[in-house]
Amino acid sequence: MPTNVVLIPGDGIGPEVAEAAQRVIDAAGADISWTVRHAGEAAIAAGEKQLLPQSTLDLIEEYGVALKGPCTTPVGTGFRSVNVLLRKTLDLYAAVRPIRSMAGVETRYQGVDLVIIRENTEGLYAGIENEITRGVATSIKVATEHACRRIADYAFRYARERGRSKVSVFHKANIMKLTDGMFVRCAREVHEARYPDIGYDEYIIDAACMRMVQDPTRFDVILAENLYGDIMSDLCAGLVGGLGVTPGANIGEKGAVFEAVHGSAPDIAGKGVANPLALVMSGVMMLNWLSASRGAPHFREAAARIRGAYDRALVEGAVTRDLGGTLGTMEFADALVARM
Repeated sequence: MPTNVVLIPGDGIGPEVAEAAQRVIDAAGADISWTVRHAGEAAIAAGEKQLLPQSTLDLIEEYGVALKGPCTTPVGTGFRSVNVLLRKTLDLYAAVRPIRSMAGVETRYQGVDLVIIRENTEGLYAGIENEITRGVATSIKVATEHACRRIADYAFRYARERGRSKVSVFHKANIMKLTDGMFVRCAREVHEARYPDIGYDEYIIDAACMRMVQDPTRFDVILAENLYGDIMSDLCAGLVGGLGVTPGANIGEKGAVFEAVHGSAPDIAGKGVANPLALVMSGVMMLNWLSASRGAPHFREAAARIRGAYDRALVEGAVTRDLGGTLGTMEFADALVARM
């Protein structure tokens, strides 16, 4: 029987890259039955009354897995982030973003191979903001021991299961002694109690940024609270070629949503030039997750076929314009299919 997956095209270039990713995944023989549901501005355009319709949430909960294109988030004004609301509502507490150097993508760095594990439900992204008086606003950072301990356990378990050697905690506990202090304390306790075989170190976030750009190969698995993890994810994407070559996953106890971490790029929407690789790579993460969670090895085999195809395409220069090539969105998808 095919496996049911929710497909959320998203806004801007989302529908284009989602169609391309779907084509590649289907061609790999993953045997998936896709059901389209909307979120973001696309949901309103489709006649929904909410940016994140309950029907979308309900189906993700029923199927336990979704592949999602980018959704628009206005800056400074307007509605709150659909992405944040989705993660909080479904308790997708672990954001996982692998960052690796890719042959064929020239950057200033070589040999980068790290993973950022980000707490996905708390911190300043809890969205508790108040205007105290005109010209004075506050934002409250939330940290709970439950969430700090849960994400620490996830990071160490991830490292062990994938043969990684070290977890590095990024924090600002020298200033935020209660919130970040709790985050660091929980990480230390989880490490000592359950994962003493995994290496462990800590970095104050500003010093960590300096060390990252000096030599990113010193890092393996990075554990961070919500805001730091978000910033570091984009910084590290820049080390390997940008957001167009970095996938993302949001994982909880009952399901997962896999997504491209770039924006909706409305300036190029509808032109057929967007790079779908990030969403294709997120689809590979999804297939590997399905293989592990559903006990279905054919998903891992399909994932390997896709990864081999885009690794080969990059080396051979069959890429989109943002990577120096000439291919359009669907042309790139076809190039991957031809290499499977």
